Amino acid sequence: MEGIRGDGASSASPLSQWGHDAWRMYQYYLDKTTPHTAYRWIGTLVITAIYCLRVYYVQGFYIVAYGLGIYLLNLLIGFLSPLVDPQLEVTDGPLLPTKGSDEFKPFIRRLPEFKYSMTKSFCIAFVMTFFSVFDVPVFWPILLCYWIVLFVLTMRRQITHMIKYKYIPFSMGKQKYTGKKPSASSSGFRGD
Repeated sequence: MEGIRGDGASSASPLSQWGHDAWRMYQYYLDKTTPHTAYRWIGTLVITAIYCLRVYYVQGFYIVAYGLGIYLLNLLIGFLSPLVDPQLEVTDGPLLPTKGSDEFKPFIRRLPEFKYSMTKSFCIAFVMTFFSVFDVPVFWPILLCYWIVLFVLTMRRQITHMIKYKYIPFSMGKQKYTGKKPSASSSGFRGD
């Protein structure tokens, strides 16, 4: 009994150790790329182009591309959504301001940019294109039309939510103080 458990643990240990080492190396390089946002996005665009060329060249794997599109749409919704949805939760933490008199609170994403695993998903989809089991014959224009309808409906719902709760998920740099604006009563004419 003891020998069986010991043999299983020793044979699984090198595999789990290799997996752990591979994950640590991946995390190490991921951490080194953190300050290089532009290069990360350029790398993602290159990997996306390679994947698109592969799908175009093979003329197949449209169901993989559709699944990838649905996953990317899900990531985009998480990227555009606030961490605490004012429609669902009431907490003591930072909430989005709902009135002009409310205190400014920064927009905190539900899915930060660095956790946006778009590159990883394109790599997985690229590897899937080498296995014929994933090449399901489908009529791709129907999938494309369905994805476009899904995208439009989802974005309309998200934009409506953004308008209702008055938040913009993008910052356009640091806001500058421009001073007090003149009111209508102080037009410069002093009726002496």
